[in-house]
Amino acid sequence: MKKQLTYIAASFLISGMTMAQKIDINAMPKAGPTPSINIATPQTFKLSNGLTVMVVENHKLPRVNVTLSMDRPPVYEGKIVGVNSIMADQLGNGTTTMSKDDFNKRVDFLGSTINFSSNGAFANTLSKYFPEILGLMADAAINPKFSADEIQKSKERSIEALKLDEKSAQSIASKVSNAVIYGKNTARGEFETEASINAIQLNDVQDVYSKYFAPNNAYLVVVGDVKFKDVKKLVESKFNAWKKSSTTIPAVEPAKNVAKTEIEMIDVPSAVQSVISVGNITTLQMKDPQFFAATIANYILGGGGEARLFMNLREKNAFTYGAYSSLSTSKYSPEFNAESSVRNEVTDKAVTEFLNELKGISTIKPEELANAKAKLKGDFIRSMEKPETMAKFAVNSEIYNLPKDFYANYLKAIDNVSVEDVQNAAKANILPNQSRIFVAGKTSEVADGLEKLGFAVNYYDKDANKISKPTVQKIDVTAAQVADKYITAIGGKAALDKVTSIATTAAASVQGMNLDMTMVKAKGGKMLMDMKVMGNSMQKVVFDGVNGKMTAQGQTMDLPAEMKAEFANDKELFPEVAFAKKSALKVSGIEKINGEDSYAIKDGSTVYYYSVASGLKTGETKTQKMNGQEVTIPTTYGDYKAVDGVKLPYKISQSMMGQSLDFVVSKCELNKAKDADFK
Repeated sequence: MKKQLTYIAASFLISGMTMAQKIDINAMPKAGPTPSINIATPQTFKLSNGLTVMVVENHKLPRVNVTLSMDRPPVYEGKIVGVNSIMADQLGNGTTTMSKDDFNKRVDFLGSTINFSSNGAFANTLSKYFPEILGLMADAAINPKFSADEIQKSKERSIEALKLDEKSAQSIASKVSNAVIYGKNTARGEFETEASINAIQLNDVQDVYSKYFAPNNAYLVVVGDVKFKDVKKLVESKFNAWKKSSTTIPAVEPAKNVAKTEIEMIDVPSAVQSVISVGNITTLQMKDPQFFAATIANYILGGGGEARLFMNLREKNAFTYGAYSSLSTSKYSPEFNAESSVRNEVTDKAVTEFLNELKGISTIKPEELANAKAKLKGDFIRSMEKPETMAKFAVNSEIYNLPKDFYANYLKAIDNVSVEDVQNAAKANILPNQSRIFVAGKTSEVADGLEKLGFAVNYYDKDANKISKPTVQKIDVTAAQVADKYITAIGGKAALDKVTSIATTAAASVQGMNLDMTMVKAKGGKMLMDMKVMGNSMQKVVFDGVNGKMTAQGQTMDLPAEMKAEFANDKELFPEVAFAKKSALKVSGIEKINGEDSYAIKDGSTVYYYSVASGLKTGETKTQKMNGQEVTIPTTYGDYKAVDGVKLPYKISQSMMGQSLDFVVSKCELNKAKDADFK
């Protein structure tokens, strides 16, 4: 019997191998026939205060989703920019009848969710708790409890977020591009500042709430295990007291594309990459005949990892981790945009490739169209598994005045798009000859290359003020002189020679979580780094000068060879001691680091920065390879304090993969490390 089983198993193995030989694993799977879909038509009614209510019954699961959406143009806030966000931060944090703690505890106890924004709210709950959750949402929306203390806390959080954004080239690019396209003093172009946040008072929050958070042009969509008649009674009893607003919101200010493509260079001296954004304003809306063709054109151009931009800028040229495009059909700000972050040295080449792809999208291949159709249809079908999708469909149908069968015929509309349709839609909505090319980055390194591309180049600072092209200051010092000034500033060479190890304990906050870091470095490249989140070790790296290990998420592995080589090469605790012996080192320029003019000195893959005024090290950037890509990690230093005669930084900020970490040092010790620390 055992032998027979062996023969049977062998037979299946041979059969499987034969079948595998007939399958082309490189061939794209063929899309199946377009399925028919049924989309429930919401039952609708309207309250006397203007609130439109739509109900979609779905009894498959005992859950209910509630979405409150307000259809209004962007509001100009002027000297108190950010007030609507501060107001929204108060909603759901208690009401005039229930404290903040009691409100949140009750929602949590019911295993539910209620979230608010300046334009509405969202709730998710089991159907048996729906009446109470709807009541809590209504209470929070209609009877918010605004207090000066809570508003002050919101302001402080907003200012902290602004400070983080000031270090992000991506955030600066977004802020300045809106200001340039729409105007700094418009609803779509204004941006928050520390002054505007500080200017917000309790009466301002109350005022914007009564004017703009109102049932006028608002939609309440209930999807799930409910009955229409029950919902109608509940909504009427809970939301009838919501007062409508008589405020008329002005239409958005007009904006237009440039007559000829130009480059808008935003100077971010601390940037280690260039953030590139190429775009133009459109008039495309969902009800337009070209909507589906334009959506397909955008998908082929930059809709994902298989799109043209990604395949060019990442796969072919290795300029970036990814490049994408989007085509917004927003009622108030429709626009096309393509973007990526690239290495400084390839910024001009990346801009050229962006424009090549934007121009080339006016010609597509039939197989590209077929693949895009299959992907977009699949995305649409999968999206219908989520209850919130039905709410989105219901609201969109009203806000955008869509045909009643728009979503029912969605898949058919995609099927009916031709190659010619896509090409015409691309020409109408993607305008490479009338685009603004925003580049947020280090002007001193990328501007000359951009100017050679033949476009007009305008220069802006981080607050969207137009400026002259930043000039490179004349350098009259050597790298050795800068190093000597630094060594003197932190205590002198004799004091540094006595240091054999430095042990640092520091902490930072990441998305509300505590991050604790222990760093021990000793001569000879020895190093220990232990990162803990909420007291639990997240990552630990040890290196004894020759070998080392890394532990992450409970898994331990030997350090990669390139990492060991890097650590072993970093033998000195103070690399500046050896600068005098490195005749090739030059001061490459003066850059702003943490607001200070700083000398820049490049040593291999690291650039060091030293304050022109004090001589202290203000920062460094280190470039290393990760997953086959080069990544540059910037670090800044501040708040120097003396430790046994040597000044060391007590504030260390590091940015990596879009995340900024601000470490505050609590303890620093010299010459306390032991060999056992690095095992």
